Amino acid sequence: MDDDFLKYQAQTTPHPLGLNILRASGSYVYDDREKEYLDLIAGVSACTLGHCHPEVVRAIREQAGKYLHVMVYGEFAMEPAVAFCRELAAALPAPLETTYLVNSGTEAMEGAIKLARRVTGRSEILAARDAYHGNTLGSLSLMSLESRKAPFRPLLPDVRHIRFGHAGDLDKITGKTAAVVLETIQGGAGFLLPPEGYLQQVRERCSQTGTLLILDEIQPGFGRTGKLFAFEHYRCIPDILVMGKGMASGLPVGAFTASREHMTALSTRPKLGHITTFGGNPVVAAAALATLRVLREGTLMEAITRKEMLFRELLRHPRIREIRGRGLMLALILSDPAEADHVILRGMERGLLLFWLLFEPRAVRITPPLTISEEEIRKGCQMLLELLDTCPKAPVN
Repeated sequence: MDDDFLKYQAQTTPHPLGLNILRASGSYVYDDREKEYLDLIAGVSACTLGHCHPEVVRAIREQAGKYLHVMVYGEFAMEPAVAFCRELAAALPAPLETTYLVNSGTEAMEGAIKLARRVTGRSEILAARDAYHGNTLGSLSLMSLESRKAPFRPLLPDVRHIRFGHAGDLDKITGKTAAVVLETIQGGAGFLLPPEGYLQQVRERCSQTGTLLILDEIQPGFGRTGKLFAFEHYRCIPDILVMGKGMASGLPVGAFTASREHMTALSTRPKLGHITTFGGNPVVAAAALATLRVLREGTLMEAITRKEMLFRELLRHPRIREIRGRGLMLALILSDPAEADHVILRGMERGLLLFWLLFEPRAVRITPPLTISEEEIRKGCQMLLELLDTCPKAPVN
């Protein structure tokens, strides 16, 4: 299958990892030789409840036996999607009430940009340097890294950048600005947390200028930081909330949520202002609903801080410069990219799945399923320490 994978399936890099997957369960992935891998990636933060969580599988099977796709989004009322949106609204603060379901995080960001421009009548968008919001053309336009944008220009006009966490840049938000788009926690840049009070300052400035605040929770959302959404840690309520990845514990999904008043702007002048065929797919929505209920009704999120502290306690090594992030959205920052490459590639050989971050080449991603046990954390950390010991480069003190 490896040859067919390379020949018939489009690749994202010249040298993909190429692990041949047979099955997955809980915190483990198994290859075609039944080799076991402890998964500290969780599908790049997508498999919130681990692999094949029984409640998610049950919901998928039950819905698949009733009906699959029957109509484009927004015309028919389908119970899993309606129930998910209702229960999500109950978990969110006002005015976040109405949700538009789509197929991925980047599609959700595209819808959020359109909504902000439609509501405000303005075109300027401010985004943060080193942010990552997706790879479709609108989302790509928000990126500051020119080397990734240049091959695909022309892109969306009227996009400007501010420095994440720098309050001095907030005077760039003016009456001409339709939206400020920020990741609540910057992901690709290295899991950077906002300074204390920063998001509240952004919120205040947006309110003063009539600008909409869009928070991208595609990665930290759905319990990864110990709360359903990371903005709850920072006492800052966005006008538009963008989500994806972990919503459905491994099925493709995205959504953006805003006030009902704002969201109606996409249904008039013109009608069908934003449309999608498969958004709100009933099988995916059933998985998302099961995920949301497990998170809200159980004690899983209550254990996230304890699990984070266990990782931080165990991962002490001269090669680790710092551990960034919050909850189970962590990044080891090593001395140089070669060390990160060594740990990730040798880790896969030894049965430990780790991954890189987009803009911080020294980083090793640790985003396991939220269901990971403390025993599995101890096992993974011991393997990581052994990998760090084998790095060829001398540690930097």
